[in-house]
Amino acid sequence: MPNPSEDTNGDVAEIRRVLTAHAAALHDKDVEAVMANVSDHILCFDMAPPLGTRGAAEYRRNLETWFSTWDGPIDHDHSGMEITVGKDVAFATAYHRIGGAKKGGGAHSVWGRLTAGLRKIEGRWTVVHEHVSTPFYMDGSLRAAVDLIPDG
Repeated sequence: MPNPSEDTNGDVAEIRRVLTAHAAALHDKDVEAVMANVSDHILCFDMAPPLGTRGAAEYRRNLETWFSTWDGPIDHDHSGMEITVGKDVAFATAYHRIGGAKKGGGAHSVWGRLTAGLRKIEGRWTVVHEHVSTPFYMDGSLRAAVDLIPDG
C-alpha cells in the first residue's frame, strides 16, 4: 500500500473531502448529508450501545436518536488524521473530538479514536466501516478515560 502521505491519483484528497463532509454533516446534525457518504451495508462500532450496527437503516436510526440528545450543533474535530489508500480500499485513523450542549443541560467535550474504512464503489469513496471508541482505565474501575487529549 502507498505511504499514508502519498496522494494516489487524488484518492487521498477525495477521501479527506468525504470525511470532512461527514464531519460537517455531524456538526450540523444533517442526517441526509451523513448518509450520503456511507454504504448501504455500513458496519459501525460506535461509542454508544449496542456493540455494533449493520446497515444504513440501523445506522440512520442510531444517528437520529443521538442527534436528538444535543441542543444545537455538535462540535466535531479530527486531529492527526492519516489515510492509507489501496486500489479500491482505504482506511483513515484519527483522534476524534465531539462536544457541545446536551439537552437537559451541560456542555460536554470528549476525545476518542476514529477508524474509518472506505471502499471505492462505482468510482466513489464510501464509508463502509466506522469505529469510534473511548479508552477506559484498566485499573479495575472500568471508568471511561474521557479526560485524555491527543499529544501535539
